[in-house]
Amino acid sequence: MTTIASGTDTLTRDALAVLQPGFTGTSAPSWLLRRLGEGLASVGLFGRNIATPAQVAALTAQLRAERDDVLVAIDEEGGDVTRLEVRTGSSFPGNHALGAVDDTALTEAVAHELGRRLAACGVNLNWAPSADINSNVDNPVIGVRSFGADTSLVARHTAAYVSGLQSAGVAACTKHFPGHGDTAVDSHHAMPRIDAEFPVLESRELVPFRAAIEAGTRAVMSAHILVPALDPVHPATLSRRILTGLLREELGYDGLIVTDGMEMQAISATYGIERGSVLAIAAGADAICVGGGLSDEPTVLRLRDALVAAVRSGELPEERLADAAARVRALAAWTDSTTRSASTPSTPSSAGSAVGSGAGSEVGSHARTDVGLVAARRALKVTRGAHFAPVTEAPYVAALTPVANIAVGDETPWGVAAELRRLLPGTETGSFTGERAGAEALAAAGSRRVVAVVRDAHRHTWMAEALDFLLAARPDTVVVEMGVPQSPPRGALHIATHGAARVCGLAAAEAIAGA
Repeated sequence: MTTIASGTDTLTRDALAVLQPGFTGTSAPSWLLRRLGEGLASVGLFGRNIATPAQVAALTAQLRAERDDVLVAIDEEGGDVTRLEVRTGSSFPGNHALGAVDDTALTEAVAHELGRRLAACGVNLNWAPSADINSNVDNPVIGVRSFGADTSLVARHTAAYVSGLQSAGVAACTKHFPGHGDTAVDSHHAMPRIDAEFPVLESRELVPFRAAIEAGTRAVMSAHILVPALDPVHPATLSRRILTGLLREELGYDGLIVTDGMEMQAISATYGIERGSVLAIAAGADAICVGGGLSDEPTVLRLRDALVAAVRSGELPEERLADAAARVRALAAWTDSTTRSASTPSTPSSAGSAVGSGAGSEVGSHARTDVGLVAARRALKVTRGAHFAPVTEAPYVAALTPVANIAVGDETPWGVAAELRRLLPGTETGSFTGERAGAEALAAAGSRRVVAVVRDAHRHTWMAEALDFLLAARPDTVVVEMGVPQSPPRGALHIATHGAARVCGLAAAEAIAGA
């Protein structure tokens, strides 16, 4: 049963209710449980909180023993951004792979199965999907997290993803409003800026969000980006023009508005998290996401006290804070009722056709749980070059490894080596970076056939040069592009996976080994 400390006043309870903090450890610390009793209504889970599905289920049960209507949120996009499978790689391809297949029934099926697994662990709010259009191919933070560069494709798959996820009882949080795709800066590090005029934004960036709203998305996440055509002064997260004027009034959205992580440098380095949180709630946000980097009790108390002080000083209207808290509680009530009705898992009728259309012998009792691998296989684009020859002996896998962006993190393994080793025992591998990557990889490979694995080769000059070196020396090199494929196919065999999830690596390994 929900417990609220009798000594906690309404204002303080509302200030706690709008926070979505993180914590450290694989069980709930005493301070977090205490704050749940005082009015905290949401908790965010990150990779550091995850060990096994059973452990996550025990953790969420521990939280609900203190407050049965708590929102438990997670950043589980599948693909490159995974928290449930942070140490192994995801069982589901990400958005770009689903967009490459362009089967909305398959996207819905993948999202439903991902949602089913989240719900089984007690997670009821997913900070996904990304509705960003990857219109800037040099974008350092979106890339394969986007369904693609085509507006209508992104819109229809965003809607399908929302429907699939929420059919499993997990609230979708469509992000990053009003669209983070046309940026050349990562908002984890600085403030991105989009200089497109409003007609472009209306016909491009906003279209997938309209589709998500029509599909019934229960939450929308704001972006820490400056869009002068919408607001020349404030980034979207802090802009009343964007959150209230555009999202609420013009687009007619009535669900929960969540901020992106407030400790990201776009906000913390320009406004500070306390000031930023007050401005965000005043602008129309309902929930403050924090905890990816700052995950302790003092952070929660600082933000709580900043909100309370802003109300008492008259800077933040008390009714605005109360409205935000009410929206958080309303979403919690929806997830509770929906989870109960979805307690008997059932795949949507459209999902069956998605699995059947590409699963071959996998259709049957395992089709639902294998839908991620089915999707990854269908997403492959395989091109045979002039020097093609089957890979029949254990090769050397040279991973040309870029620095991972913060959203993806560097904990999650990627590539094809582990999966290829199972199919071709004796496969060896190494990771290379920098201007000598090609020469070092060739020396390490010796006489073995080379499989060069890259990620967004078009964005890294050193990586493209390393490929040039390897292909000049070894024309029979196999190239696996696990980022956004922009360059023409190269090598004896070129495989575009459209993402670096574990299942994408498995599908590529099967193609290399002829399995």
